Amino acid sequence: MTPLSLGLVLLSALAHSSWNLMLKKSDNQEVFIFYLLVASAVLLAPLGVTLFWLFPFDPIGWLFVLATVILHVFYFILLGRGYAQGDLSLVYPIARGFGPMLVPILAVILLGETIAFPAVLGIIAIVVGIYIISWTGELQRFLFQPWSILSNTGARYAVLTGLTIAVYAIIDKRGVSHVQPFLYMYLMTLGSAVCLFPYIRRKWGTQALGRTWRSHRKSIVAAGLLIFLAYGLVLTAFSLSRVSYIAPAREVGIVVGVLMGVVILKEPFGRARLVGSAVIMLGLVAIAVSP
Repeated sequence: MTPLSLGLVLLSALAHSSWNLMLKKSDNQEVFIFYLLVASAVLLAPLGVTLFWLFPFDPIGWLFVLATVILHVFYFILLGRGYAQGDLSLVYPIARGFGPMLVPILAVILLGETIAFPAVLGIIAIVVGIYIISWTGELQRFLFQPWSILSNTGARYAVLTGLTIAVYAIIDKRGVSHVQPFLYMYLMTLGSAVCLFPYIRRKWGTQALGRTWRSHRKSIVAAGLLIFLAYGLVLTAFSLSRVSYIAPAREVGIVVGVLMGVVILKEPFGRARLVGSAVIMLGLVAIAVSP
C-alpha cells in the first residue's frame, strides 16, 4: 500500500468515526441523521448534478439506487436507535464488525462462493471480539447463555445495523458497476433524506426538528460533509492501491470509534472494549487477505 493511499484510508476512518461521535452526542439521533443527510444532499447538489450530466446510466442502475436507498433508510434508523440506547464504544464496533463478517457468509449463500480457512478464523475472531466488547464481568452468563448479549438494546440495534450493512454492501458492489460511484452515493444520500422525512416528521414532529437544528446545526453540517468525505476518500484509495489492502486498513476506524467513546464520552468498560475492537479488526484483516 502506498503512503498516500494509507493516509487517505486513515483520514477516512477518522472522518467516519467523527460523524458517528457527533451523532452519539446529539439529543435526538434519528432527527440528527435526517438533517445530516439533508445537509449533505444540499451542499453537494452541484456535484450531484454535474455527475448526473457527465455519467448517464441505464435504467437498471435506478433499481440498484432504489434498493440501496431502502436499505440505507433502515440502516440510518437502526444506527440512530442504537446510539440512543447504547454507548458509542459498544454500538460502533459491533455494527462495523458484524456487517463485514456477514458478507462472506451471504456470498456463499447467495453467490455460491466458498470461504477460505483464514476467513473462517476471521469470522470466529469477530464473534469473540463482539463478546469481549459486551463483557460485563459475568463469565458464566456469557459461556452458558451466549445469546444474552442481545439483552442489551443497543447491542441488538448494532447487530441489526451490521446485518443491514452486509446486505447493502452486496447490493452496492453490483450497483457501482452501473452507476458512477460518487453519483451512486449522492443519489443514495438524497433518496434516503427524502424517504426518511415522512417517518421523522410523523414520529418526532416539527418541534423536535426545529429544536435539533437550532442546537446542533454546526455539527449537522460538519457531519453531512464528513459522511460523504469518509467514503469518497476510500473510493480514491481504491484507485491507488489493492482493495485487499484498503479494506482491512479502513477498519482501524473501529479502534478510533472505541477510543472516542472511552476518552471523550467517558463510557465504561474501556479496556475490554479496546481489546475487543482490536480482535474484531484482526478478524476483518483475516477475511480481507483470504484468497
